[in-house]
Amino acid sequence: MENIAELSIAVEPLTSDITIADVGDLFLQPAYDRFLSLPVVRDGEPLGVISRYHVQRILMGRYGRELQGAKAVKHFMNNSPLLVSVDRPVEEASHHITRNIAFPITEDFIITDGGNYHGVGFVINLLRGLEDKLITKNKSLAQSFSQLQASQSQLVQSEKMASLGQMVAGVAHEINTPLGYVHNNVEMARAAYDQLATLNEKYEQLISMLQSPDLDERAMQTQFSEIQEMREEFSNTFQHDEMRGLFSDTLYGLGQISDIVSNLKNFSRLDQAMVSNIDLNQCVDSTLVIANNLIKHKVEVIRDLGVLPKVRCAPSQINQVLLNLITNAVHAIEDRGRIMISTFSDGQFVHIIIRDSGKGIPAENLSKIFDPFFTTKPIGEGTGLGLSITFKIIRDHQGYIRVKSRVGKGTAFCVSLPIAEQP
Repeated sequence: MENIAELSIAVEPLTSDITIADVGDLFLQPAYDRFLSLPVVRDGEPLGVISRYHVQRILMGRYGRELQGAKAVKHFMNNSPLLVSVDRPVEEASHHITRNIAFPITEDFIITDGGNYHGVGFVINLLRGLEDKLITKNKSLAQSFSQLQASQSQLVQSEKMASLGQMVAGVAHEINTPLGYVHNNVEMARAAYDQLATLNEKYEQLISMLQSPDLDERAMQTQFSEIQEMREEFSNTFQHDEMRGLFSDTLYGLGQISDIVSNLKNFSRLDQAMVSNIDLNQCVDSTLVIANNLIKHKVEVIRDLGVLPKVRCAPSQINQVLLNLITNAVHAIEDRGRIMISTFSDGQFVHIIIRDSGKGIPAENLSKIFDPFFTTKPIGEGTGLGLSITFKIIRDHQGYIRVKSRVGKGTAFCVSLPIAEQP
C-alpha cells in the first residue's frame, strides 16, 4: 500500500442545498452505515462535510426535525474539512491526519485529486493500512535482524579464529624450542647407544675367542686393541656427567612441553563445563603461558595477584578477553616496555587490571574503542572486533570494563566480574 487512494471509497457527494432531514434519512440507508460523515461538494469542489453525529444531535433534539429539518446542510456542515491529496503516501498522510483530525473522531476525511473531490477516506481503513505496513516492516526488520545476527556471529567467529591462529602459532613456537633440544638430545643418545652396541659386540667376540679351544693370541690381541680404541673414543665423546646432563635436559624439555599443553588445555577449558566457578588468577597464568611467545622478547610482565574468591564464568571466554587485552597491550609497546597485571577483590567483584607502558590512546578515540570494526591499525592488520567482543563477553557475564589512557604514558584496562554466590 503506497498512497492514500487505496484507503478511499468514492460515494455520491451531497450538494450544499440538500436539507438536514434528507441527510438524516440518507444515513439510515444500509449503503451509508459505514460513514461517519458525508461530503458536501459543488462542481467537483469539496465544500465541507456533515457528520452523522451532528445530524443525529439536531434531529434527535426536541422538535428537531420540525424546526431544523428543512434547512440546507450548508448551515450545519463543517466548512473546513480535513483534505488529503490522493497521491500522498500513506505514512505521510497518516501524520497529517493525526495532527489535524478532531477527537473524538466524528468525521471522515476527504480525498482530493488536483483540488477536486475524489472520495472519502476512513480512519479505520487508514489504521488497517498502517497496521499492514507495520506488519510488513516488522517482517522485513526481523529478517534483517536475523541476517545481522548471522553476520555478527560469522564476524565474531572470524575474529576468534584469527586470535586462535595467532595463539596456535605462538604455542607452536613455544613447543618447538624445547622440542628442538629434546630431539637433538635423543639423537645424541641414539649415537651413544649405537657405539655402546658396537662395543658390546666386540666384547662378545672377545669372550668367544677366550672360550675357543683354538685360541689365536694374535687375533685376541687385535680384538683387545680395537676394544680399547672404542672405549677411549666413547669416553672422549660421551662423558658420564655430560650424559647425565643430556637426560636431565631431555626430561626438562618434555616437562616444558607438558606444561604448555596443560596450560593450553586450561586456556581452552575443553574438558570442563561451559560455566563453572573459577579462580581468575589461573586464567591469568594460563593466558600468559599461551602469549609467552608474543611477550618474551619485548615485554617485562609484573604480576601482583591477590587471593581471589571464585567467579562463576565461562573460563574459555574470560581467557579470550585476557588474551585480547594482553595482545593489545603488547602491540601498544613500540620497542620494549612493561605490562603489570593486578588482581584483587572488593567483596562484590573481582577486578583484573592490565596496565601497559605503551603509546596510549588519543582522547578522541577513547570513546570508540569498543565499537565494532573500529581500529587504528593499518588495513589487513586488525579487524576492529577484539575489544568489541571483549566488551560483549564482559557484559554477558554481568560485569563491566573500564579504560584509562594517557598518550605517551600507557593504558590501563580494568575488568570487573561478580563473585560467585556461595551455596
